[in-house]
Amino acid sequence: MDTLKVRDAQEVEDAVRAAIANEQPIEIVGHGSKRTIGQPMATNAVLELSALNAVTAYEPNELIITVQAGAPMSDVLSLVDSKNQHFAFEPMDSAALLGTAPGAGTVAGMIAAGLAGPRRIKAGGARDHLLGAHAVSGFGESFKAGGKVVKNVTGYDLCKLLAGSWGTLAVMTEVTLKVTPRPESERTLVLRGLGDVAANKAMTAALGSPYDITGAAHLPGSALRTTAGALADIAQPDQALTLLRLEGITSSASHRAQSLRAALKSFGDAELIEDDASAALWRAVRDVEPFAASGPRALWPVWRIVCPPASGGAFGEQLARESGGEVIYDWGGGLIWAALPPAADGHAKALRQRVEKIAGHATLIRGNDAVRATIDVFHPQPAGLAALGDRVKRSFDPTNILNRGRMSRGSAT
Repeated sequence: MDTLKVRDAQEVEDAVRAAIANEQPIEIVGHGSKRTIGQPMATNAVLELSALNAVTAYEPNELIITVQAGAPMSDVLSLVDSKNQHFAFEPMDSAALLGTAPGAGTVAGMIAAGLAGPRRIKAGGARDHLLGAHAVSGFGESFKAGGKVVKNVTGYDLCKLLAGSWGTLAVMTEVTLKVTPRPESERTLVLRGLGDVAANKAMTAALGSPYDITGAAHLPGSALRTTAGALADIAQPDQALTLLRLEGITSSASHRAQSLRAALKSFGDAELIEDDASAALWRAVRDVEPFAASGPRALWPVWRIVCPPASGGAFGEQLARESGGEVIYDWGGGLIWAALPPAADGHAKALRQRVEKIAGHATLIRGNDAVRATIDVFHPQPAGLAALGDRVKRSFDPTNILNRGRMSRGSAT
C-alpha cells in the first residue's frame, strides 16, 4: 500500500489533485487509531496527516485554540489542561475499546468521528465546539469555513458538516475549537443495585432537577464483573452502579450534591465521590472501559446505540437478556453501549429491528473485518435523507475520491 505523508496544506492539495487525475481513491488517516470503524475500504493509497501536528495558535483568554489536523489529542489536551481549561464535550479516547495505543487519536480524527463523552447532555457535541476549519475538498481545492471567534452564525455554518463525516467530505488541515474553563470541583453521587429501568427513572429525575447535572450513567452489575481501574475500585460483585455528576465551584457542587441526594432518597442512599476519584470514574465511562479490547469481551462486537432517553432502560435490559450480551448507559439512557456475543452479522438485523421501533439508531464501533464487510456499519438512512447525504457528498467530492465507501455499502459515501 502506498502511503503519502504530507507536510503542509499545499501537499494535501497536490495529493488530492493527483488522486483525482489517477482516478485513485485515497484513505485519509492521522495515526490510524479509528481506522477499523466503518466499512472496509478498497484502496491502495493512504494520505497520512500525522506530520501536520503543530498548535498554530492558543489564546486562553479568548477561549479558542487552533491546531493542525494531525496534532495528537493527548498533546492538545495536556496543553489546555495546563491553562486549567478543557473541551467541554469530553472527547472520547477509543484506545481501550479498539485496542490501539492510548492517546494516539488526532484532533481532526476526533472531529471527523464526532464521538462526545458524558457531558454531551450539558455541553453539546464536537460539532458545537468547532468554530472553523481549513480543508481540501474532493475537487482538490483548499477552502476555509467558519472563523476564530465565538459568535452566532447567520446562515449555515459549513464547517459543522465536517463533524461526524468520517473524512468523506474533505481533508481537514487545520481546525479552530472552543475551550472552556475546567470546573473547580466535581461531585459524583453513586446509587447501588438499581435495575436498568429504575436507574433510567433515577437519571431522568436527576436530569429534570434544578441541580445542573453534567453526567448521568448506569452500569449493570454484569458489565462490571471483569472491569479494572476506577470502576473496579468502587464496584461490588454483580451490583449495578448509577452515577450522577455535578460540577462547578466547590461550595456550589457540594451543596447541589447534598440536595440531589435528598431528592433521590426513594432510589436509595447515594454515596459521594469527589474530584480526582470522580474524574477517573467518568473517564472510564467515557472510554467504555468495561468493554475494553484487552478484556474477556475482546472478540465481541460493540455497538453504539442512540435512542430517546426515556426508552433506554427498557430497551437495553431486553437487548441484554435476549442476546446474552451486556450494556452500559450514558446520557441519562440516551446512549447505550452494547457488547454482544459473536455472530455472523454482529446481531445487526435483530438489533436494528428493535432500535427502529423506538426511533433510535445503532452504529457498529468494534467488529472484525468479516462482520464489517457483511453489514451496514452505520445505521441505514431513510431514502430521502440518504439522497440528501449523497448530494452533499457530491458537492464536496464529486469523483468520490475521499474515504470511498467508508460510511455506506454500495453508495458514493
